[in-house]
Amino acid sequence: MKKRNVIIYWIATLWLSLGMTATAIPQLLKLKGNGDAPPAVDGIVHLGYPVYFLTILAIAKILGVVAVLVPRYPVLKEWAYAGFFFIMTGAVYSHLASGDAAAALFPSLLLLALTCISWYFRPVSRRPGPSFSKSIA
Repeated sequence: MKKRNVIIYWIATLWLSLGMTATAIPQLLKLKGNGDAPPAVDGIVHLGYPVYFLTILAIAKILGVVAVLVPRYPVLKEWAYAGFFFIMTGAVYSHLASGDAAAALFPSLLLLALTCISWYFRPVSRRPGPSFSKSIA
């Protein structure tokens, strides 16, 4: 069962990392919807956020991907997972609040699910040790 958990972890983590990176790049470049380019600016404005918010989201996603993929630094990984969770739950709520169709929720819900799966199945070597639990209690 341990091998199965490691496989699930790496599949979820790689898809999560790919998804976060694939959404961060157009946000960082602030590409407009003109055919092939993702409508990052149009989308964020539609949700009611300022355009500069794209840069904040993109940098947070890229740093989170690096933190989740590099070995060691388990406390940093916890912060990255928490950040991904908050970003994706915020995206789901923003789409709901703006009256978007259910289909618009799918990408955010998928990345939220991958975040939870990756976090849940992470190996012991990627989890904070007992000293972390005592320090926050």
